[in-house]
Amino acid sequence: MGHKLFLFLAIFITIIIGWGSLITIGNAMPSTINISDKAIHLTAYLILTLCWLIAYKNKLKGLKTNAYIVFLIFFYGIIIEVLQATITTNRQFEIKDIVANTIGIMLGFTVFKVLTQKKLLK
Repeated sequence: MGHKLFLFLAIFITIIIGWGSLITIGNAMPSTINISDKAIHLTAYLILTLCWLIAYKNKLKGLKTNAYIVFLIFFYGIIIEVLQATITTNRQFEIKDIVANTIGIMLGFTVFKVLTQKKLLK
């Protein structure tokens, strides 16, 4: 049951990241809140990576499967950046976003490996 929850979360977060990255938001964040855009990218992709890896932990075993998941998430982030540059009017392609996404993915993979090695994930 837990893996189904993580699969649902992974799909949901994937959709939310895509939607949130491509909508027009204007100046929706109050100026009193100072959250780095890059910190949001890092955190979102860390959580996204963890959810997908946990969702498929017992279904498809092995480092190869994990590498595919990590690669697909990385590629997804690049696609989102390209779409921001091509189909939106208020967003732009940023290499720093891809770097933040990549760091989040690497951290998510590292956390997953630590949790797996310590047998904290069933």
